[in-house]
Amino acid sequence: MLERPRAGERALLVHVALEGEPDTSEEFTELARSAGADSVTEIHARRRRPDPRYFVGSGKLEEIREMVAEQGIELVLVDHALSPAQERNIEQALGCRTLDRTGLILDIFAQRARSHEGKLQVELAQLRHLATRLVRGWTHLERQKGGIGQRGPGETQLETDRRLLGERIKQLERRLEKVDRQRAEGRRGRQRAELPVVSLVGYTNAGKSTLFNRLTDAGGFTADQLFATLDATLRKLALPEGPDAVVADTVGFIRQLPHELVAAFRSTLQETRQSTLLLHVIDAADPDRDERRSDVAEVLREIGADEVPQLEVFNKIDLAPAEAERAAIERDDSGRPVRVRVSAATGAGMDALRAALTERLAGDRVHRAFTLGPEQGRLRSRLYEVGVVRSEQVDDDGQFRLDVELPRRELERLGCQEGLETGT
Repeated sequence: MLERPRAGERALLVHVALEGEPDTSEEFTELARSAGADSVTEIHARRRRPDPRYFVGSGKLEEIREMVAEQGIELVLVDHALSPAQERNIEQALGCRTLDRTGLILDIFAQRARSHEGKLQVELAQLRHLATRLVRGWTHLERQKGGIGQRGPGETQLETDRRLLGERIKQLERRLEKVDRQRAEGRRGRQRAELPVVSLVGYTNAGKSTLFNRLTDAGGFTADQLFATLDATLRKLALPEGPDAVVADTVGFIRQLPHELVAAFRSTLQETRQSTLLLHVIDAADPDRDERRSDVAEVLREIGADEVPQLEVFNKIDLAPAEAERAAIERDDSGRPVRVRVSAATGAGMDALRAALTERLAGDRVHRAFTLGPEQGRLRSRLYEVGVVRSEQVDDDGQFRLDVELPRRELERLGCQEGLETGT
């Protein structure tokens, strides 16, 4: 049912520059390469606004059709999200399969998913995308004929496909809900152990997985391509003179990340939303790094993680001499580390990164004194269980005066759930 291109298909790339939008042609060419397409040729067009029928104009469409016929093109890739009608109209006009930017990214994710959860998430995203495009190939069965002797069966093929597709989507959603519960239990376990969680985020191919391997000796797969790694991975990290932490390597972001993927990867992205600190990995050698930072910030806002504290990591300084000459750690006006420069490939700056992580995570912990009554024995036991009590005194009236050290977020949670006074 899912239409994934075969590796090595002869592809024609259509780059359409719309007025007021940034040029993404180089990135789209890299996406096509990452998907395994054989990019035979490219066509560029400029428009003030998309054509409602074909996205490109009729003249440009005829130019594309001639090139498809001359060069034996098997697949046309369009560097924009197409409506189902536009995609169908282009296919009918060209006589070959057409895939838009969303479909191409979904295909790459389908190739890269390795874990059971990742495969479920990608299939769900693909099916949701496909559900809007089921009319293709079944137009002769869309309507039941009327009249004597011309009435069709009770359900058309299109309706059957839609019903089966809906049942499969519901099945995947139920299985992912089970994964969500398992992940939530893992998060509760880390919260009980008071382990801070550091999530690596950033634009795809910024070097997150290489940095993750350098920090944790995980030995995960890395490659110089978009979305080289997809499945989220968690590893424990021992920091010098500070608390241990859990580091999470997450999926890379990209401009116009398909909404189907954001919805399907909600459990993976939940790790990002509930992190103690985000390591925003930025390719220091990328000439478009400022635009990439803005794109990542937009995706973080979409998934509700824009309020999580961040530490920027300028990676690949071995390819950016100007950055390599600057200070390894940059601080804000209060002296807090806000940016670190490293090379995950060579190991340069990694000691500075660990020191900055130690400082940021330690700075997120606070000291408070609580007074608990005898009726709050369960909460007292809980504080001892997670190891945050530094000292305790018992008053003559049986009240417990506790000096505790715990993460600020946990302090805020106690204030909401237990009604404790969390001020200084």
